[in-house]
Amino acid sequence: MRSSHTFHPDSARFDDDHLVSCAGLVPVMALADQTGLTDLLAERIAITTTKVSSGAANLAPKLTTLIAAMCAGADSIDDIDLLRSGGMKHLFGSVYAPSTVGTLLREFTFGHNRQLESVLRAHVIALADRTNILPGIADRAFIDIDSLLRPVYGHAKQGASYGHSKIAGKQILRKGLSPLATVISTADSAPVITGMRLRAGKTGSGTGAPRMIAQAIATARMAGATGKIMVRGDSAYGNNRVVRTCINAGVEFSFVLIKNRLVQQAIDSIADHAWTPVRYPGAVRDPDTGGWISDAEVAETTFTAFSSTAHPVTARLIVRRVKDARYRDALFPIWRYHPFFTNTTLPTTTADVTHRAHAIIETVFSDLIDGPLAHMPSGSFGANSAWVLCAAIAHNLLRASGTVAGGTFTRARGVTLRRKIVNIPARFVRPQRTPTLHLPRRWPWLDAWLQLWRSIIGSRPPTLA
Repeated sequence: MRSSHTFHPDSARFDDDHLVSCAGLVPVMALADQTGLTDLLAERIAITTTKVSSGAANLAPKLTTLIAAMCAGADSIDDIDLLRSGGMKHLFGSVYAPSTVGTLLREFTFGHNRQLESVLRAHVIALADRTNILPGIADRAFIDIDSLLRPVYGHAKQGASYGHSKIAGKQILRKGLSPLATVISTADSAPVITGMRLRAGKTGSGTGAPRMIAQAIATARMAGATGKIMVRGDSAYGNNRVVRTCINAGVEFSFVLIKNRLVQQAIDSIADHAWTPVRYPGAVRDPDTGGWISDAEVAETTFTAFSSTAHPVTARLIVRRVKDARYRDALFPIWRYHPFFTNTTLPTTTADVTHRAHAIIETVFSDLIDGPLAHMPSGSFGANSAWVLCAAIAHNLLRASGTVAGGTFTRARGVTLRRKIVNIPARFVRPQRTPTLHLPRRWPWLDAWLQLWRSIIGSRPPTLA
């Protein structure tokens, strides 16, 4: 591919006041208005004492400015300037400068961020009412919980400390901040974030998990989860407090257990004939034997966990075993065992496949790292906490927009939605006072874009519950 013209140094000019760089923000932010995002921000967040006299003025439009910038790909406060270029000022009002938004973020404290987290949960419910963001939630919903460590550098980041992170299968210590997140998904949907809480890097993965799980369960039910709900997590959440929270809420749980002496005894008690080969999605059959090409097998037994506490729990211990790759040439197979504790009534193999789908939360983390969480932009811990929550709201808003666009966009990654739906150039004109966007001819994804546009712009949204 080569240029078809000979350009001169003065051939490039930044002089068009009507060129729009992110035309897809129009239906996306219209969806935000239809789901009451601005009203939720204004009603639920109250900053009465400020460090700067005007720091918390016009809080709702400042935060929606930040969320819109994140939907367009902003990963730092300065990226908000993207919304103030060309014809963007004709499409949106109350677009604030990066310095003004940064001043607001530094006003946030722990309590204000809890208020912002309540906006996140309420907005998920509103999105579920307005769009089909969680299809099949009435039958079965899944709540996943996990944390990640976002590395930071320098000495100016409040709360930054050394925590454990796994890279290439090895545990290392990295200096960073650790967000804890809960997400809701169904069998036919991509996950949406229901809760996010920033913590110090050295904080244990399970710290604060019971409360966040209880809030996620309540949010799921208000979003339409009238059927079964399953909460899934790794070994950091396989403790008595988390399991007791699930039991008290009347939901299913599926958590990895750390292999202690009692768990190992339960695994050893499983008979050799009880192991069943498990078929994972994407597995293929051996053309000679007809069996699944996989070394994984599952079995189960009854197990009483947390027997040393005042509230022991008896449920199913399902164990998956795989051949240890380090001893492929051993005379007898050497197995590695992976147990998880669950009260689901699903068949053993189905329960194992369902539990392993907990990894879907990693796709959310990947989306956030490719977008707003590429950096922790502020030195203030409260500002970074607010940044993380705004990133979660932007993620859900993009996810709902992809659902409305339909097709492959219902499960597309955030970076794909930004590239194909949001960051589309257009020229803004108003012939006879009729605002019109002229978009590129033969845009490869115009059908999905027009589906989103026609479903949001000019339509009357349903009354929110």
